[in-house]
Amino acid sequence: MPHASFLNRQGLHLRPDPARVIVRPFKPATEPRDLNPTDKRRANHIVDRVLALNSEAVAAQLADVLDNFEGRHRNLLATFEARADEMEDAFAAHGLFSKSQRQLIGAYFLSEYSFEASALFNPSIVPHPDQSAASKGGLRFIMSLRAVGEGHVSSLTFRTGTIAVDGSLAVDPTARLASVPRISHRASGPDGDRVELMFGSEQDLSERVIFPVTDSQSNGIEDARFVKFSDGGRETYYATYTAYSGRAIRSELIETSDFMSFRMTPLRGAAAQNKGMALFPGKIDGRYAMIGRQDNENLYLIYSDDLHTWEGGQLLLKPQFPWEFVQIGNCGSPIELDEGWLLLTHGVGPIRKYSIGAALLDKRDPSKVLARSSEPLLRPEPSEREGYVPNVVYTCGAMRHTDQIILPYAVSDTFSSFATIKIAALMDAMRR
Repeated sequence: MPHASFLNRQGLHLRPDPARVIVRPFKPATEPRDLNPTDKRRANHIVDRVLALNSEAVAAQLADVLDNFEGRHRNLLATFEARADEMEDAFAAHGLFSKSQRQLIGAYFLSEYSFEASALFNPSIVPHPDQSAASKGGLRFIMSLRAVGEGHVSSLTFRTGTIAVDGSLAVDPTARLASVPRISHRASGPDGDRVELMFGSEQDLSERVIFPVTDSQSNGIEDARFVKFSDGGRETYYATYTAYSGRAIRSELIETSDFMSFRMTPLRGAAAQNKGMALFPGKIDGRYAMIGRQDNENLYLIYSDDLHTWEGGQLLLKPQFPWEFVQIGNCGSPIELDEGWLLLTHGVGPIRKYSIGAALLDKRDPSKVLARSSEPLLRPEPSEREGYVPNVVYTCGAMRHTDQIILPYAVSDTFSSFATIKIAALMDAMRR
């Protein structure tokens, strides 16, 4: 396989922007149930100091806060009040508060967080649900990215863009503001919390940030692999992602139809206890199908009648070539081609160098491997080797548009770029 003979790197780069910030709860004043006695005393001391101010001083302090921060966030006063509501149990001993006091107290228990200050990487890409503004022969897309900020906490952010009929790519300007969603529903179960999130219609898609909201996600929502899933004429966008609590990992599922409301659900079963699961874009013989890595080394094909429960699995691919001798994994959901299912893979080689390869699976029976790349499709170029984690190129999902594969990929766990691949040339190279 002549390296890169069928791959074209694009001159587009998405880099982390530390100016993009959200507000999040400030510790030690987190949720009341999380406060130890020392933290509760400290929280109460802050409240006492605010209550000791007269009404004019409260108004002046609140005006000063708004003067400093209002242009950086939407609906800041409402955010202050919502934070005060969350702290209600900690305030019970203090009696009644004026509206301005509550708002100012809420401000003291929040902090700005630069959610993509360190990295913007591991992208996946899907067609936009609204193609009304697409050019003739072109396509609008949505890309998800993993953003990392202070403390190496990962969240999920989005970009939109267009693909022209000639395959050229453009990414829309990023919104100046960034916002987290409202939690519209939360239900606890034996496998963890299930939550529903809602953004406002006034918020641009690039403004929307899904930050950890459950205990299992508390240290990160990592590597979302989005796919447009079709079932009986109904189209839904699903993404498997890794939830990291700081102690343990597990696979979870996010579901949306409009990228405004999202449902996040833990996955059950032994096969969901690892990371890197990727859902096929439709059922196969009436069953859901997933590619996963259960042993940190090989790839497995897994079937299930229940989208949220995954057990067992059939060994599909093992490391075979020197550039993947350490381990292999999937790089997103399989892509349906006329020739079969195109599965992008990653391989880890010497000096922990990550490269991207591919395999072709039979369309009716994906357990049959029809072809496989003996050399990487994409490997770190000299200009792409430096970053937070050196010598890594990685993707969480590509998509087909006409005769090309559109491949967003991350560079050294720091920033993201794009490549396009001619399908016919790729198939020919894999056959050779």
